[in-house]
Amino acid sequence: MASIEDYVKGRSPLTDLNIHRLRELIADWQLLSDLSFADLILWVPLRKDFKTWPTGYVAVAHIRPTTAATLFANDVIGEEIEWGSRPYIDQALSGAEIIRDTEPEQRDGHLVKEETIPVIADGHVIAVISRHRDADLMRQPSRLELNYREIAHKLYAMIAEGTFPDPDAQSFFDSSPRVGDGLIRMYVNGNVSYASPNARSAFSRLGWVNELEGHNLGTVAESISKVRPDAQEESIAGGLSGKTINRVEIDNLGGTIDFTVLPLWKSGDRTGAIVLLNNVTELRRRERELVTKDATIREIHHRVKNNLQTVSALLRLQARRIQDPGASAALDEAVRRIASIALVHETLSNSPDASVAFDDVLDNLVTHALDLSPRMGELTIEKSGRAGSLEPRIATPLALVITELIHNALEHGLAEKGSLLRIETENLQESMRVSISDNGVGLPAGFDIGTSPNLGLQIVRTLTENELQGTLTLRSEDGQTRAELIFPLA
Repeated sequence: MASIEDYVKGRSPLTDLNIHRLRELIADWQLLSDLSFADLILWVPLRKDFKTWPTGYVAVAHIRPTTAATLFANDVIGEEIEWGSRPYIDQALSGAEIIRDTEPEQRDGHLVKEETIPVIADGHVIAVISRHRDADLMRQPSRLELNYREIAHKLYAMIAEGTFPDPDAQSFFDSSPRVGDGLIRMYVNGNVSYASPNARSAFSRLGWVNELEGHNLGTVAESISKVRPDAQEESIAGGLSGKTINRVEIDNLGGTIDFTVLPLWKSGDRTGAIVLLNNVTELRRRERELVTKDATIREIHHRVKNNLQTVSALLRLQARRIQDPGASAALDEAVRRIASIALVHETLSNSPDASVAFDDVLDNLVTHALDLSPRMGELTIEKSGRAGSLEPRIATPLALVITELIHNALEHGLAEKGSLLRIETENLQESMRVSISDNGVGLPAGFDIGTSPNLGLQIVRTLTENELQGTLTLRSEDGQTRAELIFPLA
């Protein structure tokens, strides 16, 4: 999709700040369209500078109302018109004023009334909004429609003054509230002058049984809120006073309502405010469920880790009572493997999400292997690369594989003096490569991992091929023995 720059580059004097201003307007103008019951089109004049008359205009944005049927079957974005072909747009540009006193025209079976609003920034008209409404639907408006239109007129006047959207505030539609979800109009003193039916229903669900009109919105909201703000936080009543753009949320047993407050200004004076309501009860419920679920999962991982450590302790006690060296060594190997799995669960119990920071696990695996494995002489360990975060389904078998390869190198592959153990990891986004090498005596002649009686290597091969869906190679060359596994991450 083309951007505003694509349409105006080299054809308009708009600066980067001007274009940013138009983007802010577009981000918030669903509200304008819904309040107007109208399609809105944003036109940028095509000209050399702000002092010359344009040759025409290009449409850079188009929004349809959710409160009424659209009058346009197709988007007009990218459409160009010549100067003089749309006099109301020309008048808004040249006079820097809103053009409302227009005659409806018949278009595609509808009697369409077009009104135009200049978009002011830095003292210049940088664009013009054309508003298109069905004139037949305007003849007998309801109280709701009258209030919506009056609010829309005030917002359009703010656009013409350059005060909407507020240049000093970010877009206030982070959670996309809609006019249809509930709208409240307030006087300067914060009392409610009008509340839409959906707004009244939202307060009824929260336990307010009286009419809203005539009451102070902040006082009402504070009286029914279950949660009171901390001393450092702004009070609910203060947040809903209408003096500043604000977001306020109130919660009780009836639900959770999010309020978006927008002050209305005219010639530098505040004339009141509108408040958009958004029922976020279900959203907050799901968020609480996710928090509870995450905490439960972390607790499970913590308990699994504790249980594995208990099993390890029991096996160590058993190993000390066995006289057979072979049986004792087998139990020690089982303890080492269980400890590797426990490290993964320990990391998951402290992780904010369902992923394993495997570089931390790898550091602990090396430390643990050195504590349990007999070795002689000086030993240098070099580590390079980063594994990053891995899914548990990968992290657990990978931890076991690396544990076995490190133990195998420490037990069989290292020289007594000047021993070097190198561990390399490389995260290739879609796959990972792990290499463990030593400068020991090397593999025996005719070595074949498929027929090797070494239980640890058989575990490595099985986990690599079945769990990691990867490949494992072992080779001796240039005085080094290298084990390398490559497996997919997806």
